[in-house]
Amino acid sequence: MKPDGEVNPIDTDYQVGQDNIALKIGPFGLDIHNRVFLISGLFITLFVFVTLAFQEDVAPMFGEMRGWLTSNLDWFFLSAGDIFVAVCLFLIVSPLGKVRLGGTEATPDYTYAGWFSMLFAAGMGIGLMFYGVSEPLSHYASSFGGTAVENGVRTDWAPLGAAAGNAEEARKLGMAATIYHWGLHPWAIYAVLALGLALFSFNKGLPLTMRSVFYPLFGERVWGWVGHVIDILAVVATLFGLATSLGFGASQAASGLNFLFGTPLGTTTEIILVVLITMLALVSVVAGLDAGVKRLSEINMMLAILLLLFVIVAGPTIAIMTGFFSNLGAYLENLPALAMPFGREDVNFTQGWTAFYWAWWISWSPFVGMFIARVSRGRTVREFIICVLLIPSAACVLWMTAFGGTAIDQVVNDGYTAVTEAALPLQLFAMLDALPFAQITSFIGIVLVVVFFVTSSDSGSLVIDTISAGGKVDAPVPQRVFWCTFEGLVAIVLLMGGGLVALQAMAVSTGFPFTIVLLVSCVSLIKGLMSEPRD
Repeated sequence: MKPDGEVNPIDTDYQVGQDNIALKIGPFGLDIHNRVFLISGLFITLFVFVTLAFQEDVAPMFGEMRGWLTSNLDWFFLSAGDIFVAVCLFLIVSPLGKVRLGGTEATPDYTYAGWFSMLFAAGMGIGLMFYGVSEPLSHYASSFGGTAVENGVRTDWAPLGAAAGNAEEARKLGMAATIYHWGLHPWAIYAVLALGLALFSFNKGLPLTMRSVFYPLFGERVWGWVGHVIDILAVVATLFGLATSLGFGASQAASGLNFLFGTPLGTTTEIILVVLITMLALVSVVAGLDAGVKRLSEINMMLAILLLLFVIVAGPTIAIMTGFFSNLGAYLENLPALAMPFGREDVNFTQGWTAFYWAWWISWSPFVGMFIARVSRGRTVREFIICVLLIPSAACVLWMTAFGGTAIDQVVNDGYTAVTEAALPLQLFAMLDALPFAQITSFIGIVLVVVFFVTSSDSGSLVIDTISAGGKVDAPVPQRVFWCTFEGLVAIVLLMGGGLVALQAMAVSTGFPFTIVLLVSCVSLIKGLMSEPRD
């Protein structure tokens, strides 16, 4: 798409798709980047084969791999998260915030309502459904329980110094820790990459692919093996990050169906759900961005708002409304300590929670970043950062306050123990069970999980296909169908080869090298913005 108004394009002889191979397989046409598609596809296929062939050996290896990465590199992940937030805050207040994506005269392609719906559904919908009750409850319980030390090392899971025996302080600390994981830091990860992709595609005239962000640093070399490696890493990280979330979604949907209808639990049910939901995602893929993802995102946003409003009204309404501000205050108060990468004593919290989360968000960032870039043309950098960083963060605070705060209130004030005794994927439904209309709201919860699952798979397929097609945004539909099916297959194989531990291990493993890619992209982004005309 040509820019509107003034821009400072990059002068390059590279043509989008010049390294692509056009194939005809029966009635289907393919248009793929010869190296990125083949190498990433072969690597993922080999991984799937090894996982299936050596299930008993692979499952414990996955657990050990995740443990090693998070325990030895927690400082690296935490430091990187802090840098991304700092870059975003700098862009909000600096003159670079006046740069408009798509040119000085560009206008937005979507309304605020449609834009926010797509941002939120793609960003972390499944995660909020899965962790909305369980994480605040977990941090509250560990904080209330206090610290425990063995051989000079903390063995408890409480954040910071805990709040032994003090219910109110434990609640505040638990909510602050939860918001830390779902607020500014993850959205900053998405915003930095999304902004780079949008700038170098809409303003600089480069292909909408990961390598384009690095042109100011590597020049024409980005069209060679430097760029191939960046794009291959992006495809692999995206696919495993998505597979992790699909695994979470399947386990929660299976738990909800068991809770409501008595369907059997286990890997078989989760695999059937992955297959069914992948088929729904395929329908959305064929429908396209506007008819598929946009419409599903808006439907899901309406359902999520209805469920949120119900919990606020049926739960401890006053506590939720006042809790929003007190939790936000607790988050800001504890943020410097929570974000400190070094000298931490709460090792289980930083390694088992924060480092895993940051790696997971980073493995999702190519997918969410490119998706946000595609729907954000016409926004200024300042508007983009404020909307992508602050508004979704505020929405996450409200969601966690409503769902997690209600569950904590049920435990503390009502003595309701079912929610703490339930398995992690079931805690949302156990919380809803203590409120009116539990059957209806639980069913809505399952629908939300499924549709978030579908929109993530659909938009993820769109992004992976764009990268593996050399930046072509109008590649043949069969390619998106292939990647959508492939995502489902990888999720199934990882569920068979070690369940959620395997999925989490792959998200962390692919998140580590891509963290380095993202850190380098921050330098390239600022260099690119400095050369652009401003409103």
